[in-house]
Amino acid sequence: MTDTVSDTVAATVAEYTDTVFGLMGSGNAWFIHGLAELGVDVIPVRHEAAAVAAADAYHRTTRRLAVATTTYGPGFSNLITPLIDAVLNRSPLLVVAGASAAIDHVALAETTGACVLTVGPDPAADTRHALDVALAESMPVVLFLPFGAPAAPPTATTGDPAEVSRLLSDARRPLILAGRGAVGARREVIALAQTLRADVATTVPAKGFFEGARDVRDLGICGGFAFPEAAEEICRADVVLVVGASLNRFTTDHGRAFGPEAHVILIDRHSPTSPRVDAFLPGDAGEVLAGLAVRGVDRQRAQLHTGHPSGSEFAVDGRLDPRGLFRRLNEVLPRGRVVVTDGGHFIAWPCMYLDVPGPDHLVVVGTAFESIGLGFGSAVGVIEAAGERLTVLVTGDGGGLMALADAESVIRRVRATGGRCVVVVVNDAAYGAEIHQYATRGVAETPMLIPEVDFTALLGVFGARGTVVHTLADLDPVGEWLAAGEAGTWVLDCRVSREVVAPFLKGR
Repeated sequence: MTDTVSDTVAATVAEYTDTVFGLMGSGNAWFIHGLAELGVDVIPVRHEAAAVAAADAYHRTTRRLAVATTTYGPGFSNLITPLIDAVLNRSPLLVVAGASAAIDHVALAETTGACVLTVGPDPAADTRHALDVALAESMPVVLFLPFGAPAAPPTATTGDPAEVSRLLSDARRPLILAGRGAVGARREVIALAQTLRADVATTVPAKGFFEGARDVRDLGICGGFAFPEAAEEICRADVVLVVGASLNRFTTDHGRAFGPEAHVILIDRHSPTSPRVDAFLPGDAGEVLAGLAVRGVDRQRAQLHTGHPSGSEFAVDGRLDPRGLFRRLNEVLPRGRVVVTDGGHFIAWPCMYLDVPGPDHLVVVGTAFESIGLGFGSAVGVIEAAGERLTVLVTGDGGGLMALADAESVIRRVRATGGRCVVVVVNDAAYGAEIHQYATRGVAETPMLIPEVDFTALLGVFGARGTVVHTLADLDPVGEWLAAGEAGTWVLDCRVSREVVAPFLKGR
């Protein structure tokens, strides 16, 4: 497989330089692959700002053209500061970046003062023009690669409470999906579910919403982080009542979570952002639910195991199976915990396998903007909010290296508050999302790999204790530390397999 536009851009860039700095992501994977096919290596960095800073510094030392490449979204927004510096320095710099509909990439780029161009019908001519402008005018040029068309806006109609009541009462397999916006109406949501004998599920931030609720069948998290048996039941629902959730691509599993014939109703203060919504009831969740008049239903539901399927200790390559790892972590870590995760392929495992006592105890950062590297910084805020509760930070090795500066902030804040934090590094020595989405399609794997880093040694410099985890027995020391009630930060550098693919990436 290949991408002819990216190949053409790469071939044109290769006519001008053999030195490119960058970081791979979905928006520039095929461009980097094209460079590799031509023998042009992309010198890897761990943060997009470093890609532009390195390219600019290369020019300032050699007076040669500077070239950097990043992905779209956070991959582009992360490089704004060094790009502005390059503009002020009038460096001949080409930035080849992805673009998507998430933000107005062109408007953001134009604020820096750089020349902004987009690849059009003639990729070779457009790239050559960008390079010539950078060299002739001695200025940075941002060249955006195309990345699909903007999504159509949602067209949900305002629903009629009476009609919604009828639909729910007549439903054969109703499902109530609670999001973070439903927390204030928990009593009303559970009462409706009990009246309808409906199945229930939650979004990631609302995990634990139905903890302890009786006479309902809790299917757990809806969407890409659902266990297979639960996902099948969710897909069988004929009427789905969504309360206080935006129905993002994770909750809808990229449109696969609900059956094609399911009627989806949203109750929320904000207008729907998902085209999957058929009817919208605006307003406070508790007040809207109180206005529904549904009939009680005597409905039998088979028991469904939606807990923690046993995972093997090791995958086929002899490294830890992340499913077995997080199943064991769920047993080792105290129940009264607040979990915060960085973004990346690994996020499925804490979301699926780590129980939390209620909403707002599972904080997933970066997913809305498809970013990584926010984990350590976010953990500082969670530590401040957690009080006596244990903070559990889960990060990948890629995001962990990107955010390493604030690992010191985490350890320092834990020490200042007298609290406790466990840092779980899911270390597969790679950018896992890129491996599973692009290496499997023929893209050069080398830029996706990370030399295996010992995070216990890195964070030990800042004062953390830790264990490199090769087997489940290696978790015993942290269990003993937690049982002793000692304050401080413990790092678990978990050497996991790249062979296990998270369900939310399968089929993409």
